[in-house]
Amino acid sequence: MKSHIQSLLVQALDALKQQEVIPTDFEARIQVDRTKDKTHGDFATNLAMMLTKVARKNPREVAQLIIDSLPEDSQVSKVEIAGPGFINFFIDDKALANQLMAALNDDRLGIVLPEPQTVVVDYSSPNLAKEMHVGHLRSTVIGDSVVRALEFQGHKVIRQNHVGDWGTQFGMLLAYMEELRTQNGEQTQMVLSDLETFYRAAKVRFDESEEFATRARKLVVELQSGDEYCNKLWREFNDISLSHCHDVYERLGVSLTRADVRGESTYNDDLAQVVIDLDTQGLLSESNGAKVVFQDEFKTKEGEPLPVIIQKADGGYLYATSDLAAMRYRANVLKADRVLYFVDLRQALHFQQVFNLARKAQFIDDSISLEHMGFGTMNGADGRPFKTRSGGVVKLVDLLTEADTRALELVRSKNPDMDEDELVKIAKVVGISSVKYADLSKNRASDYIFSFEQMLSFEGNTAPYLLYAYTRVAGIFKRAADVDLTGARIQLDHDKEKELGTKLAQFGEVVSRMVTKGQPHALCGYLFELAGAFSSFYEACPVLAADNEEQKKSRLLLAKLTAKTLKQGLNLLGIETLERM
Repeated sequence: MKSHIQSLLVQALDALKQQEVIPTDFEARIQVDRTKDKTHGDFATNLAMMLTKVARKNPREVAQLIIDSLPEDSQVSKVEIAGPGFINFFIDDKALANQLMAALNDDRLGIVLPEPQTVVVDYSSPNLAKEMHVGHLRSTVIGDSVVRALEFQGHKVIRQNHVGDWGTQFGMLLAYMEELRTQNGEQTQMVLSDLETFYRAAKVRFDESEEFATRARKLVVELQSGDEYCNKLWREFNDISLSHCHDVYERLGVSLTRADVRGESTYNDDLAQVVIDLDTQGLLSESNGAKVVFQDEFKTKEGEPLPVIIQKADGGYLYATSDLAAMRYRANVLKADRVLYFVDLRQALHFQQVFNLARKAQFIDDSISLEHMGFGTMNGADGRPFKTRSGGVVKLVDLLTEADTRALELVRSKNPDMDEDELVKIAKVVGISSVKYADLSKNRASDYIFSFEQMLSFEGNTAPYLLYAYTRVAGIFKRAADVDLTGARIQLDHDKEKELGTKLAQFGEVVSRMVTKGQPHALCGYLFELAGAFSSFYEACPVLAADNEEQKKSRLLLAKLTAKTLKQGLNLLGIETLERM
């Protein structure tokens, strides 16, 4: 309906141009918003105030001219001027009911598909050779929810898991393996727990021994140069670590597969060409033996230019080099219209620099949108990054296991007589959903405090609350299994029916905002409000005990659309629904 109002305003603007009220070449950005106070209608626009200067009239005069130029439309029952020149639109109840019926009978809930794009989404991207930790949660679940919503809208989405499978960390691991073999000749079994131990021990050796550090750096260069011995061991490290990552993805219900992995190593063959191309364009400089790019747009507080290091003095490449190679691959091979990077906000400057450099070097076309969807940190109760009691990094699998355990206790307390197998099944859904929803429901750009107690609560904007709300709605149909809804229509007579219907009609707008801004919390907030609107409707409007059969069927249809919307919304968040809790 929002897009429909915008269309009406476009037609009104065209009419005003023909009447020479405004210049024919004037382009206005038409903004239509839902009103917070329903006495002001359903939608409002400030278009009249935007046209005041070009029309050379006061806002209320312009508003009246716009209203007079609007085409007649059966979906709009009334249009009014408010305040200094706002235009308020009141939607006809029958038109809203028809919109809801169309949504109920449509797999996409009546969403109007935008112009489809090819969208490359870079998310999760853990460093290999060690286990995923809680710091990987946000990129993984936020990126995956936006991917699901993009696909639901009809876009072609290409997932890219840009794993850290290259660089100094692997040099340390290779150097440490050599030391172990030199000392005792043992072939250490490559299991993930050992890789964790290897990494910590190798880091200690790297920090304490300059000789070891030099050897590690040398091995990195040999690895990047294609040395077969180094590559064989590197592949073994990667295979073990990727297996772990995808076990975690499966447990989280994340849609990434092995086919989506395209790590830093993928671009190794193009890194030298990146350097050559930058040099050919006169963008490279030398600084302390390293090859760098200085851009006038990025300077320190003292006015000194900030470098983008492309190649170190020892010949090794950096994140910026592989990111530039990845960008032109995504532009030239994948043919991306948008590229979204779900990476920690602390990398904002890095992305600003490489995005700017990629355009300056003509690695990507100006028509391609590069967007850093930065996120804040998940913190403990002390406000600092989430740690174990001993101060170590929390492994993601340990966090999920604890969530399952706590969820099982919670579900068992609510259903002491339930079969144990069903309790375990429900608890797994509740536990994982609670972890994901606790993250997704927070503003992406904000830090947040992680709390098991809060995320497993049945009160407030939580996964258990929404899962239970869905089961309540779905439960109505178990008691109405014999009601034939064939030919039934939605009617909006009671105020609470209208409020619920209005909220249901907003689903498409919320999904659009979610994918445009990369903000799953907008969908979470909407689903929470929808559950609340249904609860108010259910209390005020008896469904199975309605006054007559027609009213009962209408209210059952509203309940059915609510259940369908809640289920689809939770699915876009990567959350499985339950029929019983």
